[in-house]
Amino acid sequence: MSRIGNKPITIPEGVEVTVADKLVTVKGPKGTLSKEIHKNMNVTVDGNVIKISRPDDEPANKSLHGLTRTLINNMILGVKEEFKKELEINGVGYRAQKQGTKLVMNLGYSHPVEMAAPEGITFDVPNPNQIIVRGIDKELVGQTAAVVRTKRPPEVYRGKGIKYVDEVIRRKEGKAGKK
Repeated sequence: MSRIGNKPITIPEGVEVTVADKLVTVKGPKGTLSKEIHKNMNVTVDGNVIKISRPDDEPANKSLHGLTRTLINNMILGVKEEFKKELEINGVGYRAQKQGTKLVMNLGYSHPVEMAAPEGITFDVPNPNQIIVRGIDKELVGQTAAVVRTKRPPEVYRGKGIKYVDEVIRRKEGKAGKK
C-alpha cells in the first residue's frame, strides 16, 4: 500500500486545479502548469482536496500512485511559491553576471560561457560568486541548475568550479612529494 499515494492533497487558497480527462492543470498566483498523468491513475477533486487512486496492486501501478501524487503536489507548491536552487562559484577569477535574461560566466576558459534562460526560468546573481535559479516547475529548475553546474563542475583537488550551496565536495590530497 502506497503511503504517499494515499495522502490527500489540500489545495491552498488562491490555487485552482482542474482535471480534464488525464490532463491536470494547476493555476495560481505565480503561473500555470499542466501535466498529463498516466492512464491507469484516477484523479478526483472534491472541494479543496485532491485524491489519487489506482486500479489494482500491480507493482507498476503502486509506484505510479506515489509518483502521480508527488508530481501534482509539486505543481501546486510551484504555482503558490516558486522553487529555487542556489549555486556557488569557487575559484580565482571565476564569476557570473546577468545580462538581460542571459547568464554570462567567466570560468577560466578563453571565452565567457553564456547561457540563455529557458522559458519559465529566471536567473538571479546577488553577488558574482552566487547564482540562483528560480521557476515554478521543479523539474525544470533542477535540470537548469544541473546544466549550469556542468559548465565547470567542482574539482576535487582545489575545489574550484560551480557547486550547489548545500553540496559537500570530498577533497583529495595532492601528490606526495619525494622524501
